[in-house]
Amino acid sequence: MTKSLFLFTVLILSISLSCSSKRDTGSMNMENWKADHYGCKGLRMQDLEELERLKNSFLGVDNQALIKTFGRPDRVELVDKSQTFFFYFLEPSNACEGVEIEKEPLRVLFRLNAISKVSEVTITTLNP
Repeated sequence: MTKSLFLFTVLILSISLSCSSKRDTGSMNMENWKADHYGCKGLRMQDLEELERLKNSFLGVDNQALIKTFGRPDRVELVDKSQTFFFYFLEPSNACEGVEIEKEPLRVLFRLNAISKVSEVTITTLNP
């Protein structure tokens, strides 16, 4: 009886810990973030300093937690079978109507490893 209760407790605990949940984003305005697809409205730039401060807190987070926190990525790029990049544009990208892009827009890149965990967070204008 005690052994089965212990196993049941371990099972429930492991299930509850494996579920992805939203991550803390400090003072970032996540409603504005999610409403600013491809950075077209320029709302994401308002949270740049807070994002730079918090970016390393997202290391080790899984892809579902990123989606729950930031919404669907603006772009997903599969580099090879072992890594994926989630792009969130901070400045208007070429997907924005009526915007002419003279330079590559600023974006945040989340590099995910083979088990869909964040291994690197970069704020850059460069492509991976």
